[in-house]
Amino acid sequence: MDRPMAAAPDAAVGMVPAVPAASNAVVGEARRRLRCPGCRLDQRKAEREGMFPYKELFLIWLVTLCSTLPIQMLFPFLYFMIRDLHIARDEKDIGFYAGFVGASFMAGRALTAVIWGMVADKHGRKQVIVITLAAIVIFNTLFGLSSTYWMAIFTRALLGLLSGMLGPIKAYATEACRKEYSHLGLAIVSSSRGIGLVVGPAIGGYLAQPADKYPGIFSKKSIFGRFPYFLPSLSVSILAFVALFSCFWLQETLHKHTGDVTNNSIETVEDPLASTDAQEKSQGGSGAFLQLFKNWPLMSAIILYSIFSLQDVAYAEVFSLWAISDRRYGGLSFSTTDVGNVLAISGLFLMLYQLFIYPSVAKFVAPITLVRITAILTVPLLSSYAIMPAVLSGFPLHLVVNCASFLKNAFSTQDVRGQANGIAVTIMSISKAIAPAVAGIIFSWAQKRQKASFLPGDHLVFFMLNVVTVIGIVFTFRPFFVRSIINH
Repeated sequence: MDRPMAAAPDAAVGMVPAVPAASNAVVGEARRRLRCPGCRLDQRKAEREGMFPYKELFLIWLVTLCSTLPIQMLFPFLYFMIRDLHIARDEKDIGFYAGFVGASFMAGRALTAVIWGMVADKHGRKQVIVITLAAIVIFNTLFGLSSTYWMAIFTRALLGLLSGMLGPIKAYATEACRKEYSHLGLAIVSSSRGIGLVVGPAIGGYLAQPADKYPGIFSKKSIFGRFPYFLPSLSVSILAFVALFSCFWLQETLHKHTGDVTNNSIETVEDPLASTDAQEKSQGGSGAFLQLFKNWPLMSAIILYSIFSLQDVAYAEVFSLWAISDRRYGGLSFSTTDVGNVLAISGLFLMLYQLFIYPSVAKFVAPITLVRITAILTVPLLSSYAIMPAVLSGFPLHLVVNCASFLKNAFSTQDVRGQANGIAVTIMSISKAIAPAVAGIIFSWAQKRQKASFLPGDHLVFFMLNVVTVIGIVFTFRPFFVRSIINH
């Protein structure tokens, strides 16, 4: 007969039962997620349902604004800076040398845009943001202390090399807030960049040469008297330091573990055009990189934006050089303060326009149609600039220049961006690096042909800006511009 099975020994009663391997895996994954900053942020967002992300949006606005201020801050005083560095043999050659200083920042950024995108995807967005702001604090300050032409170029180029947060800050804006606020985060990034591109030059115009403008406060023998362009650079660096300090409250958004989490690489977080790109990238390999250039809806948007970016940056430099240059060369003989006034006033009205008028217009007019309309209106506006010094003076001249500056900035607010991945930022940065260099060369050449029979003086400069504008208009139509087809 079979005997019954013996009972387990008493000593075995106190033993802990073995934990299944699957349970160990679940516990391990849970622990990894707790250590993952992206997962911690997702949990926090889930707990904040219905709460408006004031802190997150303010920090995004602050760091974006402060990272944008140095980009065009130098344009109002660049003419005088090149003159004081004694690199140009003749006053007519100042524009030539100014163009290369203006181009050095974007040239540096073009070299490292892809690298910073990769760093942000691997190590986190916050780290790239912190590095960018730290670079502004250091190298923008050194730029204001430049005693030679090559030091000015070198410090601006280094600043561009280390400014890699354009793509990462847009990725951060979509990830730091709940999904219903992600588009608001991107809008904050765009608006703060627009404000920074106006406020930065205004700071440069008002604070350059302080010993001459405010002798009761700044002595000629002080550091601000010996380095007349240090104060605006230092002021921007101080604001960047404040933004750098505020990064203490920024929470990392990148998921740093393997698992079923949303693809949050920079290439996939911002634009609907990225949908095709994301599918191609998921295939892996170097072929995915090449497929980016075959995604024509994406590339056509990037190329179109690059064309208008080239025109906008070239205009920003040309306007300041033209306004400051002597009237005998077709300029306005403005001081840096005059240029600061124009930029500040037009910037104020631009902000009001963006807040109260542009959103209503954008609801009724398709984005690409709005781009075409404003580009067409830009052509006669730019053509009128070269005529102003000959027919206007005094208050009427200042009034018309302010109105023209506002209209030009308003016409440039239309957004035709593709996604802000590394490739896009590289292409855009190349166009923005070419713009000031070429604009400076053309401006210097125009100064030397005041009595030419065809397009004399500054007529040539604004004609070339219009050529780029017309090219941009052409590229808004098929077959150059192709809208992406999104399946909802």
